[in-house]
Amino acid sequence: MVSKINGIGLFGIEGFIVDIETDVANGLPAFDMVGLPDVAVKESRERVRSAIKNCGFQLPPRRITINLAPADIKKEGSVFDLAVFLGILKATEQISVSFEGSVFAGELSLSGEIRATNGILPTVIMAKEFGFKRIFVPLANAKEASVVEGIDIFPAQNAMEIVEHLRGNSFISPIISNTDNILEQSINDIFDFADVGGQEFAKRALEVAAAGSHNILLIGPPGAGKSMLAKRIPSILPNMSFNEAIETTKIHSIAGTLPNDTALVTIRPFRSPHHTISQIGLSGGGRIPKPGEISLAHNGVLFLDELPEFPKSILEVLRQPIEDNTVTISRATGTLTFPCSIMLVCAMNPCRCGFYGHPNKPCSCSPNSITQYLSRVSGPLLDRIDIHIEVPPVSYEELDGKRKGEPSKFIRDRVNIARAIQLTRYKQSGISCNARLSSALVKEYCKLDKQTNEFLKNAFNKLGLSARAYDRVLKVARTIADLENKKDITKNHIAEAVQFRSLDRKYWNR
Repeated sequence: MVSKINGIGLFGIEGFIVDIETDVANGLPAFDMVGLPDVAVKESRERVRSAIKNCGFQLPPRRITINLAPADIKKEGSVFDLAVFLGILKATEQISVSFEGSVFAGELSLSGEIRATNGILPTVIMAKEFGFKRIFVPLANAKEASVVEGIDIFPAQNAMEIVEHLRGNSFISPIISNTDNILEQSINDIFDFADVGGQEFAKRALEVAAAGSHNILLIGPPGAGKSMLAKRIPSILPNMSFNEAIETTKIHSIAGTLPNDTALVTIRPFRSPHHTISQIGLSGGGRIPKPGEISLAHNGVLFLDELPEFPKSILEVLRQPIEDNTVTISRATGTLTFPCSIMLVCAMNPCRCGFYGHPNKPCSCSPNSITQYLSRVSGPLLDRIDIHIEVPPVSYEELDGKRKGEPSKFIRDRVNIARAIQLTRYKQSGISCNARLSSALVKEYCKLDKQTNEFLKNAFNKLGLSARAYDRVLKVARTIADLENKKDITKNHIAEAVQFRSLDRKYWNR
């Protein structure tokens, strides 16, 4: 007898229908799986064999063949265990139920318990898009699956619960989706800018960067507070929309970094990889392509501390994703794309010893050593960073001051207003913030009057800015104007934006 049951396979963050066909025939006892299964899928034979026995069923001494169709696409992971289990029971006539309109996803333990698996959220989304009416998922993934509306989601802890549900002997209650308050998650545990003494100029630059999702580079001596400032950026980023939360959660679900009791990633990610990270670790890939740190930071912050310590080959990997907001990974089995709309935040010392330009501590580096150190950050990468500023050492008076800094909540309120202006302005353009403006859109939305244009021309020639840096200045000026709720970009906005590029002259053009 032949049975057929449906599953969903994933390739990147996209999915495809997998028809799991089971044939039980006379012949020498065997249990074969075909259809390009990977090692984890092949190993399901032993998990399913034990689960069938421990759930009170029998695996007959006959020739069992499992076909995962389409046979020309690689099948990965343990998500097909549950479907294979049920397919065998039906093919051997131990259960007589209908699988019509249903999808099954879950890994089995030897006792028949259904364990959590990666990628449940994109699996449920794809099942809905393919027109299935219901999906059975592990109970541990219930919260993650619950955010999808328009499909009945049945969570189960054991395979026998599903068998009895299909037989009609008992009933599994479907999850009732409630997404109204899901984004209202407390951020009290995030570091607050009120705890940072001094550094008002750096705080202002970070507010502008957050309001427009601009990339930023912090340069300063050790102990100036670069990392402290960077870690507080998530506390002033605009609130995530539901679609952004879904996109971000899908990536973390596939990567296996989403906690089982989490429905959605509701706080913008902050990823801070060490400088020893590999290219695959940063951009993604591997034998089974997985998202890298760039994609895990999607809709959030990718923080690279001690930027020159990263190998040059690693830093150059960033150039294309920063421009395109996607990472493309090509393999013999196909090409997949992960999104990576990130705010890149970098920090570095001004020289190898860290004290070049320090008001009190002498620098021990030679001019040639300083040049070599700074040259580790290439000009093309620097051009892709909208804002780069100095973070000077903090004075004792600022540290000892009784007055606390402005809380992150107030800064975030201004950032939310500025981002709302941008969302309204660009709703027909398919972008969400000023940092994503193309050259054509810069010309359309960043027009200058004659006096302001002349001022920018003088700054452009004096600093020797590149064409890309010219666009960056205009984008940052547009964000500064949005923070002030101004329709037009004025000379003051350009002046502040140019001030955020002054390190071009001070360091790289010495």
